[in-house]
Amino acid sequence: MIDRLKNDTAGKLVLRCTVGTLMLFHGVAKLMHPGTQDFIRGLLSFYGLPEMIAWGVFAGEILAPLMLIFGVFSRVGGLIIVVNMLFAIGLAHTGDFFSLSEHGGWSLELQGFYLFGGLAVLLLGSGRVAFRPD
Repeated sequence: MIDRLKNDTAGKLVLRCTVGTLMLFHGVAKLMHPGTQDFIRGLLSFYGLPEMIAWGVFAGEILAPLMLIFGVFSRVGGLIIVVNMLFAIGLAHTGDFFSLSEHGGWSLELQGFYLFGGLAVLLLGSGRVAFRPD
């Protein structure tokens, strides 16, 4: 019975589509609320980084998720998401790294999901069900 449930191809597809779709919602929200771009530029400026890096958010939250969903350069998309999440954690969530939420979960569990989900896609690749399998 368990052997019938083993399907690496389907597992990779589910992983890609889950990480990609959920991350894409964040990117669309940033498009709909342009003020978040100002917030990100402010954080970058505070840390002495060039404000133009803020445009990378769209690469990490729109372009990369679409790459994962469609299976086009999925490993590159996973890498972009990993870098995006490292920036997000480093710029906006460093104070939450060792804290728990009010429900007892890690305060960064959502960011951790995207970080490690992107890392998993980077390591596993797209699988066979993709427009450009790798």
